[in-house]
Amino acid sequence: MKTPYVIFGSLVLLVVFAIPALADPGMIYGKILTVDNEELEGFIRWDRNEGAWDDIIDGNKDLDRHRKSRYSKYRDRDDRRKKIEVFGVTVYSEDDHGWSWSTSSAQSGMRVGHLKSIMPDSDDGAVFVLKSGEEVYLGEGSTDIGDDIREIIIDDKDEGTLELYWDDIERIDFESSGREECPFGERLYGTVVTRRGDEFTGFVCWDMDEIFSTDVLDGREKRRKREIEFAEIEKIERRSSSSATVTLKNGKVVRLDDSNDVDSGNRGVVISDFNLGRVVVEWEDLDYVVFSKAPRPQEYDDFDGGRRLEGTVYTEDGEKYTGKIRWDDDEEYTWELLDGNSHGVEFDIEFGLIASIEKTSFSSSRVTLKDGRTFKLRDSNDIDGDNKGIFIIDNDEDEVIVDWEDFEKVEFSH
Repeated sequence: MKTPYVIFGSLVLLVVFAIPALADPGMIYGKILTVDNEELEGFIRWDRNEGAWDDIIDGNKDLDRHRKSRYSKYRDRDDRRKKIEVFGVTVYSEDDHGWSWSTSSAQSGMRVGHLKSIMPDSDDGAVFVLKSGEEVYLGEGSTDIGDDIREIIIDDKDEGTLELYWDDIERIDFESSGREECPFGERLYGTVVTRRGDEFTGFVCWDMDEIFSTDVLDGREKRRKREIEFAEIEKIERRSSSSATVTLKNGKVVRLDDSNDVDSGNRGVVISDFNLGRVVVEWEDLDYVVFSKAPRPQEYDDFDGGRRLEGTVYTEDGEKYTGKIRWDDDEEYTWELLDGNSHGVEFDIEFGLIASIEKTSFSSSRVTLKDGRTFKLRDSNDIDGDNKGIFIIDNDEDEVIVDWEDFEKVEFSH
């Protein structure tokens, strides 16, 4: 016969195992240590338009800090390049495509979910520590980093909502929330259609600003000012360069103007796509967006912090090289972004989601994603004649450089 203590213990175990683990709502969560030694913990809204693990923090990567002298012995290309040096420092260089300024930084960015920590170390820069242990220094290249950041809001579990400035922060450590509901509201999700007919579906950021259902769309209806919560909106259609038609979930249709939310002052509609990265549609290219119910969000544990890019590079002469890859002489990890443009739509594609890149002309490339989608992109040194070269390091640590004019395609193996 079981004692009351055994029965009670069994019931406790049943209750414990019957309680489901709290789902990660996909929103940024972590602990912020301030310069005053105060520790805050809660959901974080970063620079207004980043609130989820799949959102991207932009900046300029310091190549000198990141790379140090790792690749210095491979830097001399061939006799086709001429240089101007001042006190031993290259300030101007010539390659097959003309003259260009040398630089020690490159445009970069990463999805927040890849990060373990951020440690500000100046008014316009910070050390970003990825889950992999890799440290990357990003400097000011947008309002995401430094004193120009618009706001950092944390919903502290004890003190409620607090707004912080860049110089308030000593360190941020990210982690899964353990809390199912985010106080900021639900993320906006839907399908954006361009005037050309292209469709992009994902989480939506409106005017580089509004990302939650509790955020407000501003405008003027005739002589009356309107503020409409996105939770009430079913569709927004660009009517002209200065107005939009808004269809509410109750069926009412409203025409709004006189606001950068609904005219050419709009800074762009951003779509965050799990299997791509980020797409930005400018106001003049927008046809409409239809909002819908969001799927399961990407959780913090869905991000691995990145790995080295690996694959096989093919040349137009029929040669091929397999190994670790450094693209355009600066992107070498799966978390990094490939930039490009297609018919006015801006793409930031995470390298870890790319299956192959094929040169289609000196000024464009075809990018194929792992999910089978293809995009012909141009207007970026990542995929045109301004590419600084594809570097392949084989198993013997020997490095080969394939110049853009010799490059045919790359197939990634990650």
